[in-house]
Parts: sequence; structure tokens; C-alpha cells
Amino acid sequence: MSENNPAADADDAPAAAFRPPVIRAVPVRHPGRYISAAILLVLLAMFVHMLWFNKNFSWDLVRQWLFWHTIVNGVWVTLQLTAFAMVIGIAGGVLLAVMRLSGNPVSSSAAWGYTWFFRGTPVLVQLLFWNNIAALVGSQISFGVPFGPAFFHLDTNSTITRFSAAVLALGLNEAAYMSEIVRAGLLSVDEGQTEAAASLGMRRGRIMRRIVLPQAMRVIIPPTGNETISMLKTSSLASVIGVVELTDASESAIHLYFKAIPFYVVASLWYLFFTTVLSIGQYYIERHYARGSSRTLPPTPFQKLLRANLTFRRHHPYTEAREALR
Repeated sequence: MSENNPAADADDAPAAAFRPPVIRAVPVRHPGRYISAAILLVLLAMFVHMLWFNKNFSWDLVRQWLFWHTIVNGVWVTLQLTAFAMVIGIAGGVLLAVMRLSGNPVSSSAAWGYTWFFRGTPVLVQLLFWNNIAALVGSQISFGVPFGPAFFHLDTNSTITRFSAAVLALGLNEAAYMSEIVRAGLLSVDEGQTEAAASLGMRRGRIMRRIVLPQAMRVIIPPTGNETISMLKTSSLASVIGVVELTDASESAIHLYFKAIPFYVVASLWYLFFTTVLSIGQYYIERHYARGSSRTLPPTPFQKLLRANLTFRRHHPYTEAREALR
């Protein structure tokens, strides 16, 4: 009771009697998460156990043949096929996308017909077609006036080799898919920005380079990275026409040493390595073009690791004891 103001104590007593109890927050339990995590951990342990104790993998032979010269040459051919095909695919895709969005009905129809044909036929059939192009155009390729005299001739088989046939087939097929990716990216940019830039007197090419493409790249980059990774693995189809890339080199080594599983593991390790490298590159390219979409970019994996290390050191018992002694 308060000696100075007894009336105030009398008013507080009923309020304290009807005061609601303190709510005790109980975290929501998620038993399904723990069950699924336990199942996944068991499956992971079984997989690691199989990798470690299954002698059929022959890890000693994998280490021995991982950098074998035939395998390394196959890796180099695979990288060349991927790079050249993607250059043709990206360049052709941009051109086809611009043609498709053009107001000219002839250009738009031609781009649509190209995309329809190359997406409608299997890439394996296209590889076989380009490998047998001499059966279609003859033993010589002529260059000159259309429907008129030819100025010079090139031998078809020496000009379009197996490697160049694979590059043309993969690249031209990829251009059809890239055209749709680029077209989707261009259409994702608001037309009002193009109209505003045109009202300021900017030309169409400058608008495309400085305003439309930088924003469209946020939509274009993720599927383009996916197509590049897919091309790395699709290049293995070139072995059908006799191009000795990574998969074909592994098959040749299998027939030579009669050891299938180690060479399959070697090929898988090389594919996984370059897929990982391409994925890391795609991540940082996406991060570069995402600068204008948000004020703060998400931290990179290295930054997350650095922050986790700093947090661990800050809450370490030795660090806390040292801070307490200061």
C-alpha cells in the first residue's frame, strides 16, 4: 500500500487481478522435416559406403586414367565443340530473335520457320544430315551469283569435316532455342522504357544496347547458362559421326583395356568438373546483371563462409573470456 496515495493502490488492485497471463510461445514442431532429413542422411551414408567399399569402381585405375592422354584429348575436343556451338547458337539466336520481333513479315516468318524446323527435328538426325552433306550438294560447293555462274569451288568433304559438321549441327540447332530465350528476355522489358528513350531522340540500336539488353540479360542469362551446360553434355552425340570427344574416347579406352566402370567414372568426373565451373561462372554473371534490380545483392558463398567464420569466432568461449577480461 502506498502511504502517499492509497486511492491509486485501490485502483491498481482490480487491474492486477484481471491482468491476462503471460503468453508462453511454443515453437511449431515439424516432425516431417526430421523424418525426411533422417531418411536422406541414411541414403547419403549408403551411397558413400557404396562408393568407398565397392571394389568395382576401381578407384586406383580411375586415378591412373583420369589424365590419360586419350582422355585429355577427348576433353579438349568436347570443350571446343561446346564453345564453337554456343558462339554460333548465341549469335544466331540474337539475330533470329530480332528478326522475329521485327515488323517486317518476311523476316518474322523466316525466323519462325527456322525455329520451327530446327526445334522439330532431333539433333542426332541433324548431326547425321550434316555428316552426309556431300550426298546432297555433291562433291563440290560452289560460290558465285545465285542461279548464275560460280566463281570458285570447294571440296565438300575437306571443307565440312566431321568436326565442322558437328559444330554446325549443334550450333544451328542451339540457335533455334536461344532465339526463344532472347525473345523472352526482350519482351520482359517494359515497352514504356523504349518509348521514353525514343522520345528523347535515341536511335533503335542505341536503345537496344543501352536500355533493353542490360535489363533483358537478367532473364536471358539463367537459361543461357543452362543451355551451355546442356551443350557440354549434348556434344557427346558427336561420337555418332566419328568425332573423338570425351565419351567416345572413354568408349575406345574400354574396348582397349576391357574395363568399363573406371572409364565411365573418369568421364563423369570430367563432366562434373566442367559443369561445376560453368555453374560458378553463371552465378557471378547473374549477380553482375542483378545489380540494378535490388539495392543490396545477396552475399556470395565466400562471403557467407567468411561471415559464418566471424560469427563462430565472436561466440567462441575463448573469445568471450578474453572480451570479459578487457
